[in-house]
Amino acid sequence: MIEKLNKNGHRLLFWIQYLYQQNQPRGGKVMSQINLKSFFNFCRVKVTKQSFDQEKKLVTMTINPDKRYDPVCHHCQQRGAKIHSYHERMVRDLNCFDAQTVLWVGYRTVKCPTCGNTVEELDFVDPGKRITKRLARYILFLCTVMTIKEIANHLHLDWKTVKTIHKEDLTIKYSHKMDENPRLLVIDEIAVKKRHHYLTVVLNWETGQVLYVGEGRKYATLKAFFDSLSEEQKDSIQAVAIDTWDPYIKAITKYCPKAVIVFDQFHMVMAFGKVIDRVRRQEYKKATQEGKEVIKGSKYLLLKNKTNLLPQERPKLQRVLELNQNLSTVYLLKDFLKELWKGESRTQVQQTLETWCAMAYESHMKPVMAFAKMLKNYAYGIFNHCLYPLHTSRLEGINNKIKVIKRKAYGYHDLEYFSLIIRDSFARSN
Repeated sequence: MIEKLNKNGHRLLFWIQYLYQQNQPRGGKVMSQINLKSFFNFCRVKVTKQSFDQEKKLVTMTINPDKRYDPVCHHCQQRGAKIHSYHERMVRDLNCFDAQTVLWVGYRTVKCPTCGNTVEELDFVDPGKRITKRLARYILFLCTVMTIKEIANHLHLDWKTVKTIHKEDLTIKYSHKMDENPRLLVIDEIAVKKRHHYLTVVLNWETGQVLYVGEGRKYATLKAFFDSLSEEQKDSIQAVAIDTWDPYIKAITKYCPKAVIVFDQFHMVMAFGKVIDRVRRQEYKKATQEGKEVIKGSKYLLLKNKTNLLPQERPKLQRVLELNQNLSTVYLLKDFLKELWKGESRTQVQQTLETWCAMAYESHMKPVMAFAKMLKNYAYGIFNHCLYPLHTSRLEGINNKIKVIKRKAYGYHDLEYFSLIIRDSFARSN
């Protein structure tokens, strides 16, 4: 292995490996005899002591300010500030081989004429932090492939420390305002907890990039997104695909009046699925004992598409439709409802809508008639689909990936942190 590393030019790694092998306990030498000072060659400080505990596998380095250099103010970077006092704190660094590395860092507070009393600048650790900058960078790299708990176990750190480092980095990364002008948006919510706890997700339809994640599914949630946009960005939005959720509609209408609202087929058909189930329960109560045996267990058969039915499910569905006229009617209306999103012109879609509503009113079923009334109220969003054929299926796919992220971490108690992780996971264009 040494020859291979040396041949490839990895001189530093070669010498570390060589020294490690030469300083094993064989022959009376121990690892503590290896000089590690060259790995801690930080600016304006010097290593005054090093030790290695073989039993605990712990490397300890003592680092003190180099008095040949004047301290530098951390805030304004001014040199030559007067020294106020001396302090010391423990800082974790990258592991040395398989041993944890602890730095006892001596530092000075200074009397800066500009900032007042402050801590001197150290290029390897930020003031008040217990982790070196290079260990923090390593943790951020591991966050791309491992969970917080796995990283904490690997480095023998508290998981809260790892989370804080990751969250602070993501907060800085996404604190700036969006610099692009999106044209087409898709907005949907995802459930993160039981009892109606949601996150609102805003997606750029053209790039597949998650632009915003907000807590809740209220008017104020979407208002916060539009408040983060400039007037030019709001004016550039041409269409927004959503479900028929009035708080979203109100926010879009007020803060982005030039945008066209498009209602998604998936949510409409899903809403009519609830109507079908309500009719099924009503018909089950009115049916005879023999009819109840047939209707029982037909809920998902009525909601499934014909193409998704299994061979053994087709006879069961056929018996249900032949037995009950009302269930047969709502089943046909479900398939006919999808035709509203296949029209190429407003006139064609309007004719299909009138036909569908007429059939719904002729059925004399209250749940179906109520849905037809709702459909007419939101008809403008269906007509707009002819101009902008948007749908939320891409966002539904992203929502499934978000659920995997949540399940992998066994849930998130910090929704702000979870929102940042979602944005970072889908920050790049698909």
